Amino acid sequence: MIFVDSGGWFASVVTDDEDHETAKIRFEENIEPLITTNYIVDETLTLLRARGENRKAVEIGNLFFQGLLAEVYHLTEEDIFETWNIFKQFSDEDWSFTDCSSKYIREKFGLTHTFSLDKHFRQFGTITVVP
Repeated sequence: MIFVDSGGWFASVVTDDEDHETAKIRFEENIEPLITTNYIVDETLTLLRARGENRKAVEIGNLFFQGLLAEVYHLTEEDIFETWNIFKQFSDEDWSFTDCSSKYIREKFGLTHTFSLDKHFRQFGTITVVP
């Protein structure tokens, strides 16, 4: 199973994004199940809207909520508490709360591969980041 971050989702639908072709090929060639979180869905839709991609935000949102892109894991209260602990523990880093939630969820489920374009995932050091 591959964890997908918002950068991968964003690049896959925004054709003028510099990483669009890489993301498109990665998703087309992928044969493994994908997982993301409700926090990543929120971040992706917010990023698309903030960048003026309202139509694409609605399109990918529909795909997320119909379960057609990936399994969307919804963080529990315990997950949020553990995310908060990571956020505090790594206060010297500039990781967002969502980044910390992704780190926790990947570790919770033993996920070793992440599709991300975010440098923070490389800083986690416990995973293989693709591309």
